Amino acid sequence: MTADGPAMPATGGVARPGGDPIRVVFLGTPDFAILPLAALQEAPGIEPVLVVTQPDRPAGRGRRLVAPPVKAYAEERGLPVFQPERLRGPGVLERLAAARADLFVIAAYGQLLRPAVLDLPPHGCLNVHPSLLPRHRGPSPVAAAILAGDEETGVTIMLTDRGMDTGPVLARRRVPLGRGETTASLTPKLFALGADLLVATIPRWVRGDISLKTQEPALATTSRLFSKEDGRIKWSNRAIELERQIHALNPWPRAFTFDRGKRLQILRALALDGATTGDAAPGTVAASPTGELLVATGDGLLRVDEVQPEGKQALDAAAYLRGNPAIIGARLAEEGQDAGAGDSGTDGA
Repeated sequence: MTADGPAMPATGGVARPGGDPIRVVFLGTPDFAILPLAALQEAPGIEPVLVVTQPDRPAGRGRRLVAPPVKAYAEERGLPVFQPERLRGPGVLERLAAARADLFVIAAYGQLLRPAVLDLPPHGCLNVHPSLLPRHRGPSPVAAAILAGDEETGVTIMLTDRGMDTGPVLARRRVPLGRGETTASLTPKLFALGADLLVATIPRWVRGDISLKTQEPALATTSRLFSKEDGRIKWSNRAIELERQIHALNPWPRAFTFDRGKRLQILRALALDGATTGDAAPGTVAASPTGELLVATGDGLLRVDEVQPEGKQALDAAAYLRGNPAIIGARLAEEGQDAGAGDSGTDGA
C-alpha cells in the first residue's frame, strides 16, 4: 500500500504497430497549458493531432474577442483547433472521434469531460494535475497548497474517470514548496514539471508498462473556486495566515485592504518569525529602520513587500512607503473607510 493506494494492473495496452506515432488530442486553455502542449509536439513518437480549447471570449475595455493562449500557440504551429462551447451536442463527438487519437491529454481545459468523451480514446484520457493527488483535488490545487502551508507539492499524471480528480495515478513528481511562492509563480513551474513527466509517461502507458495506483480516499482534500471576497484581509488573523492568503490569491482574486479609504492590493508579504506587535492594534503600520513596511496582525508582524494601489501599477512596498509617509501609525482597514472612523463603509467593489 502506498499513499495513493494499491497498485492496479497496467491497462494501457500495447504500442502502436509499425512504429507509428502516438496520436494525441490535447485539451487546454490558459497560458501555462502551452507547456505540456509544446512538450507533446517536440517529443519523438508523439503527435498532437487536434487541440481543443475554450471559445474566444470578450476582454479589455473594448470587449473584443480574444483567443485563449493555447489557441494562439496552436495556430502559430499549424495545429488544428476545435473550440466548442461545451463538449456535447451535435458534431462534437464526431469531430473528436475523427481525430483517431490513441489518447487524450487534459491540462487546465476548464470543463469536466462527460463519459461519452472519456470513452472515446482507446488508451483513455490523461490529466496533468498540479498537486500530489489525492491532496488538493478540484479547481484550485496550487492556491490550496499555499493556503495550507504545505512544505511540498508537485504534479500528478492521472487517468481521468467520472469523478473530480479521483482517477488512478500513473506518475507523480514532488518539489519543495518555498514560502515565497505565489500561485502566479508556482503554477507555470508545476506545469513545466508536468510536461516533462507527461512525455516520459505516455510511451510507457501505451506500451502497458505502468501499473495504476488507486487514490486513497482517506487522504483526499478538495480545493474550491475563490471569489473576490476571499481576498479581504482580516488583520486580526495571524501573520503566517495572512502571508499564505496573499500568496495563494495572487494573481486571483488578490488580497486587499484599505489605506485611508482607498483599496490597496497586497501581492507579496512575509510573516516575520518571532516578531511582536507590542500594544499596536492589528492593521497598524510601522516602518523598520531599513525602510520596510511592517503591519501589526493578530499574532506577529507582516512585512509587506509588494503592493498595487487603486488605479495604479504594482510597486515595491518600500517605494509606496516613501511616497506615502503619512501611512506610518495609520491602521489599514477591512472596509472602504478608515478603520479609525468607526464606520464600516463598503469595499468599493
